[in-house]
Amino acid sequence: MSFSKKVTTADSTIANSGFGTNATNYGGRLLNKDGVPNIRKTGIGFMEKFSWFHSMLSVSGWRFFLIIFSFYIIVNLIFTAIYYLIGVEHLSGLIVHSPIDKFTEAFFFSAQTFTTVGYGRISPVGFLTSTVSAFQALIGLLSFAVATGLMYGRFSKPTAYLKFSGNALISPFKNEKALMIRVAPFKNTTLTDAEARLTIVITEEVNGKPINKFYIADLELSKINAFTLSWTLVHPINEESPLFGFSKESMASARGEIIVFIKAFDDMFSNTVVTRTSYTMQEIVFGAAFQPMFYGENNTTVLDISKLNTFESFSFDDENTVEDTKKASQ
Repeated sequence: MSFSKKVTTADSTIANSGFGTNATNYGGRLLNKDGVPNIRKTGIGFMEKFSWFHSMLSVSGWRFFLIIFSFYIIVNLIFTAIYYLIGVEHLSGLIVHSPIDKFTEAFFFSAQTFTTVGYGRISPVGFLTSTVSAFQALIGLLSFAVATGLMYGRFSKPTAYLKFSGNALISPFKNEKALMIRVAPFKNTTLTDAEARLTIVITEEVNGKPINKFYIADLELSKINAFTLSWTLVHPINEESPLFGFSKESMASARGEIIVFIKAFDDMFSNTVVTRTSYTMQEIVFGAAFQPMFYGENNTTVLDISKLNTFESFSFDDENTVEDTKKASQ
């Protein structure tokens, strides 16, 4: 990596960032685009590696319901096999004769016992069958209690419904350049007291070894009272910026990452919500400006989320007009 000049103050360097400084110990980016740390843990047992409660709360909706449905089917198949091995003649009211019909009836009896519905047509006869059905009913009660708790946890979990632009931009700003990242709320929630923090990670050679250096990036505006429209985070690239002196070519070949943290207060959750993302140097577009994504229509302001990452590219060699600067700062 080579660039013409880079000056940073000592106070801007983060001594304890929470990430290691030795770049050779890292594989790829520090944070994924969804804000999840790019880390895979080993050295412990499979059951100890995951917090199943957190995993079930964070997994996608279709996977969550697939897991619940699969668990329901598998548990009932296991108990159906137990009833079948004990003997379906111990299930009073069973009037079918073929093995497939017997297994099917045993499965539906298992499902009725598991859900504690109990229609009454089929009932267990004998100590062993009654013991199994009683134990299954207990498992069913506990399972549905856990599933209900997980459902409530997923719906009530404080979540920052914010979308980040797919790219960060180097845009004109006040007769100089600035790093710009756009973020916007996309749900019908009300966010207030929003605060943003930007950390720039640059891999530099120190005594022949790649070292990650972390810098606090000053923002033109780091706090806003109401977060209802899009918000463009602007980091001026002046002589105190760690990005000062980077050209388009040097930035494309550099190793580094821009880490973004945003927290805000959500009135609906009555709680503080937090989200984060990151951009590698290769995800920064040099010489571009975001296009406006909200406009007035019928006495209402329309926020077009589909235009979150819409930008116009140009060359910094051209003379930037006032209109370009205005576009970049919106």
